[in-house]
Amino acid sequence: MNDETRSPLDPSQDEELIALATSLLDAARQGDAGTLLPVLERGVPVNLSDSAGNSLLMLAAYHGHAPLVRELAARGADVDRINDRGQSPLAGAAFKGFADVAAALVAAGADPDLGTPSGIETARFFERSEIIALIQAAQGERG
Repeated sequence: MNDETRSPLDPSQDEELIALATSLLDAARQGDAGTLLPVLERGVPVNLSDSAGNSLLMLAAYHGHAPLVRELAARGADVDRINDRGQSPLAGAAFKGFADVAAALVAAGADPDLGTPSGIETARFFERSEIIALIQAAQGERG
């Protein structure tokens, strides 16, 4: 079967797309900008998410990859995209204690009051003083 006769619902294409998506989500977890950014430039959606609603940016944030978070945000990734559990990327960074990631998200305009619990609530609960301070500083600049 050649490309001209392949059905648009060919299961092998679905498998290829799933494998590609999985590899991109893994690249976000690993902070592998070299793999991820070129395919985004070729049209892969920057807000690609896994089955739990975790976007590429959420995965990069949760795994502590501030440079990739900045790159994804610069390419239009939604810094406030909530996953299926109601968590924001900022709350994930606060939970893990990644101040550099939180700083990148706040600089990109992340809302510290979104999510359940919110980013600021998470930072307070885990006593992440550096993250609390940077959120408060950003709120002072915006408010």
